[in-house]
Amino acid sequence: MIIRPRPHWIHLLFVRRGSLLPRILSQQIFVLLLSCAVVVVHGQLFHWKVTLTSAPFSLMGVALAIFLGFRINASYDRYWEARRLWGTVLIEGRNLARHALTLTGGGVDARPFVLGLIAFAMAMRNQFRGRPRQEGLEGLLPAETVARVQAARCAPALILLWLGQWLQGVREAGHLSPMLAQHMERSVDELSAALGGCERIANTPLPFTYTVILHRSSYLYCMMLPFGLVDTIGWMTPLVVGFVSYTFFALEALSDEIEEPFGTMPNDLALDAIVAGIEASLRELLGETPAPAPQPDAAFILN
Repeated sequence: MIIRPRPHWIHLLFVRRGSLLPRILSQQIFVLLLSCAVVVVHGQLFHWKVTLTSAPFSLMGVALAIFLGFRINASYDRYWEARRLWGTVLIEGRNLARHALTLTGGGVDARPFVLGLIAFAMAMRNQFRGRPRQEGLEGLLPAETVARVQAARCAPALILLWLGQWLQGVREAGHLSPMLAQHMERSVDELSAALGGCERIANTPLPFTYTVILHRSSYLYCMMLPFGLVDTIGWMTPLVVGFVSYTFFALEALSDEIEEPFGTMPNDLALDAIVAGIEASLRELLGETPAPAPQPDAAFILN
């Protein structure tokens, strides 16, 4: 995801990076060329006049816009739910770190537990981004645990097991009351629920037929639209068709992009920044100086 300041409204008109224009540029060029060709031949196709008017396109456009709205809402629901689940990871991670640092008895070093919470967030990011399981975990977990994580199918769940075992050891040593241990276990359960929710989103895409219907409808509408406008607005047809097709193609591409919120496209979740924020927050609880926060990408305001 792009992290950058809000550009001026004039700059916003010409922004390319994150605008989806590079992704739909070839489709836009095709539709514009088709519109120009329809204007040149005055709506004739192999000496047959295509007698379309703007009336059916008004009705079709409304229906297609509603269909696009449903698709955008379905994709954005997945995107926003994923963001809420990562917010749960941050909140419960802070709670567990605070409890481990303040509620355990004297002589207990809670630093490995807090570092394990950071490792859990990194392992979640690695799993959903398809990165090596052990990436970034060195120095956060014991070496034998890192080796097990590297060979695990679900590395975050294995780290949760390690966190639970740490709590068990502290409780059995008498440094944590059973009531407080149970309370902290509920927070660990919340981390497990957040992991399961993200797995549900990642492993259950929207029905493919839904995407196919919307894709075909958008393209057929934009390809037939020049025939319905050429007799009414003449040489303005390519301009109007270009604007309408940009709207439909961009909305379709955006819904397809945010449907999988854990990807690396410009409009997906900024997982690296989220994990960096979690790490910084937990390291501050340990009294350490965190790494600088990611800064808005001001160098790409016009890109």
